[in-house]
Order: sequence, then structure tokens, then C-alpha cells
Amino acid sequence: MTVFLTIVVIALIGISLWQMSKILKLSQVKGADNSQVANDKDNNLQGKLMLAFVIFMYLLTIYCFVQYHTFFLPESAAEHGIEYDRLMIISMILIFIVQFITQGLLHFFSYKYRGNKNNKALFFADNDKLEFIWTIIPVIVLAGLIIYGLFTWTDIMNIDEEEGDPLIIELYAYQFDWRARYSGEDNVLGKANVRFIEGVNTLGLDGSDSYGMDDKIVNELHLPVNRKVIFKMRSQDVLHSAYMPFFRAQMNVVPGMITEFSYTPILTSDEMRNSEFMVEKVATINKIRKEKSKQLVAAGDEALETYEFDYYLLCNKICGASHYNMQMKIIVESEEDYNAWLKTQQTFKEQLSAQASN
Repeated sequence: MTVFLTIVVIALIGISLWQMSKILKLSQVKGADNSQVANDKDNNLQGKLMLAFVIFMYLLTIYCFVQYHTFFLPESAAEHGIEYDRLMIISMILIFIVQFITQGLLHFFSYKYRGNKNNKALFFADNDKLEFIWTIIPVIVLAGLIIYGLFTWTDIMNIDEEEGDPLIIELYAYQFDWRARYSGEDNVLGKANVRFIEGVNTLGLDGSDSYGMDDKIVNELHLPVNRKVIFKMRSQDVLHSAYMPFFRAQMNVVPGMITEFSYTPILTSDEMRNSEFMVEKVATINKIRKEKSKQLVAAGDEALETYEFDYYLLCNKICGASHYNMQMKIIVESEEDYNAWLKTQQTFKEQLSAQASN
């Protein structure tokens, strides 16, 4: 019955609109121009609207940059991110210059050369000089940008385990959490396979591989500052994505294969937390949370905790119902603090011994 009444109401609304359109048509002044051909008045209006639109678009763009600049990421906390950000800025500047010129000319010409019955259009078949100019300039600019991008990409993705003394860490993804595995004193990760997952062996380490006995499995990622880190990534179930925005790092974590990424942290957690950008941002967040807490307390709920900045490893693939909650804290600290923390973590061999004794 409800469906029938809904259909009847929709039909009546449609009939009413149809009747109103007929009334409006009959009420039009006699002698009004009902022609479908644009006249000078129409052309003037459209030309002015085009000019007004491009001015509005530029003003809106400027406003958004001024008003929402705090939504951008701060300076990179990884060494390669400096070059990455520079490439991004150059690309955006070029895009905005081209957009400003082309859109400005397009809308200005739409206004300047709007239709007029007294004007006659100029026609010519081609202009080789103009075609050469507007072809060669984009070719040169894009070639330079692409070559620069390729060199930058190669430098970022060139993972050399023999260079310096890199730290080898495995990032292990599963629905819906992360685990990190440190390679121990030998700096070599032991073999692993999901078929070996049992008991405390949550990452499937091969118990017959001696290289894995000193590996350490943790649920909080600690990194020493100014030391290269090579991440080897595995997934237990579905496609995940290891995303560390402050380090300008992202890599898919694919079931059945190992993917790699590396970077060198250059800002500790404390340094980023105390930076001018982050102090201002945290203050803004806490101000919003304080206002929200007043509403929660009034409704009988608990107030929100004070926010404090930390680096996090996130999943950037929609991997299931709890995807939003798949994150792991990252702490970048001095080499001394890192070594002290690592000594307190159990090795895989110690975990197996504790399981056997229990």
C-alpha cells in the first residue's frame, strides 16, 4: 500500500509540474523572442558569465591555498622526501602556470569575441609557426619533467643492501594489524612462510633456519634516526598498502610475494612533534576535541583524550571492515635509545622456549 501511495504522489507531482509549465507558457508576454537562435543580448550575457566564472575560479583557488594550507604535510621526515617534495612542487607550479594562462585566455576570448551580428569571423586554414610553437614548448617541458622524475624515482627505488649499514626490517600485514620483524644481530631475516603459522609463531618463521632464531617480532616500530632502513613487506591474506605519509613512503603489500622500500629517517618523533607546524596543528586539533568533549560530557559520555602527535604506519588499501583501524605506531629516536629498546625485546628463539616451558 505504501509503494502504491508513493507512486501516486510522484505521478501527481509530475502532472502538477507539467500543468505549471503550460501556464507559464501561456502567461508569456506577446511578442517575446521565443527563437532558439542566440541574439546579441544572449551573447553578451554568456560572455560576461564566462569572464566572471574564471575570476571566481582564481579567487577560490587563492582562498583555498590561504585558508587550508595547514592541511598539507610538513617537511619530510625522510631523506629522499626532500627530493620527492621538490619534484611535486615543480610539477604543481608548472601545472598552475599553464592552467592560469590557458583558462584565463579561454574565458577572456569567450568574452572578447562573443557573438555580434555586426562582426564577421576571420578564417584561415592553418599556421605552421603557431602549431610548431604550441607543440614544441609542451614537448620540451614534459620531457624535462619526465626525465627529472625518472632520475628521482630511480634514486628513491634503488635499494642496495651493501651500501652503508642498513637496518633490515620486515613489515607483516594481516587483517587488521601490522607486525614488524627485526633481523637480529646478524642483520639477516630468517625464512618465513604462512604455512608455519602456529602458536607464538604468528609470522610463520621457519624453525629450521638459524638466521631466524635471533629475529625479534614487535607490534611497535622503532627506527634509529639518520640510518638507512630497508623494509621487506609480506601479507598474510589480502592486498594491503604500507603507507607512511610523513616519510613520503608507500608500497603495496602483496600476498605471495615480498615487496621492498627503503628510506633514511632524518627527524625524530620529538623533533617533528616540537616543530612549529606540528605544534600549531596539534593545538588546533585539541581545540576541536575540547569542544567535542563538552558535548560528550553533556550527553553523559567520557571526554576525548588530549591528542599528541606520533608517526604511524597505515594501510592505504581498503582491505576489509576494520581497514580504518589498521595502523602501527612508529617511533624515530636516537641510535642509543633504539639499541636500548631493541635489547628489551625477545628473540624468536626465546619466544619458542617460553612457549615450550608453558
